[in-house]
Amino acid sequence: MSSDLSGAGGGPAPTSASQPGGGPASGPAGRAGSPAVGGPGSDPATRLGYLLKHAWLRLGELTGAALAPHGVTGRELAVLLTLAGSEPASQQQAASKLGVDRTTMVALIDALESKGLVARRPHAEDRRRNVVELTASGRDTLASATAAAGSAEREFLAPLAPADIQQLKAALRALVTVGQV
Repeated sequence: MSSDLSGAGGGPAPTSASQPGGGPASGPAGRAGSPAVGGPGSDPATRLGYLLKHAWLRLGELTGAALAPHGVTGRELAVLLTLAGSEPASQQQAASKLGVDRTTMVALIDALESKGLVARRPHAEDRRRNVVELTASGRDTLASATAAAGSAEREFLAPLAPADIQQLKAALRALVTVGQV
């Protein structure tokens, strides 16, 4: 999962070292390995980066619309899911698990707390640490928002056969877990 937990947003802008499709910049047409303008490979819809970005945007649109009635964003739902574990977690633990920086996590927890979905309290054994827990309203919202997000995901994946969905998820999981310990 990226630091933009929602599945909506544009992601990083291409640098001069990359094309919008995510590959290395190509030189002038005619150079070995460089597609000619209008030639093979010039259609961005054939580039993995383009396809992933636009799939991400489409899923984000569906998920955002599904979550709106529940009063949470995709990022906030990801935090609620993380905090719903068996033991209370600190903001730092949740940030680490989700791959977001501490400042972003503080803002997300602040927003959830202002909605009455989470509460901070001192850690039972280490009073210097705060833990964050779901409130009763947070657990209710988690249940309804998770169902809504699942429905949006099913709508997004509807063009694929069940076996293709499993294969897609397995392939993406393999890509995002490379190098993780």
